Amino acid sequence: MFTIEHEFDATVVTLIDEAALHRQEDITITAFEDCVTIEQASRDGETTQKITLSLAQLADLTAALNLPEGVYTRQDSP
Repeated sequence: MFTIEHEFDATVVTLIDEAALHRQEDITITAFEDCVTIEQASRDGETTQKITLSLAQLADLTAALNLPEGVYTRQDSP
């Protein structure tokens, strides 16, 4: 299950791990104009891990999900 919220300066997607046998904490993905952040709270709720991806890194990740093992360079279309 997931939720989508449109805020003033970002779109926020929350992924809820409801079907897992050993449920993980929710993941919040926030898309800003120039980057995307991914956050997940610890099980005890005391800390939060945060990763920030540039838009180029996000494009590389998107491409990588559909490719076989290897080393690649992504070329932007003109």
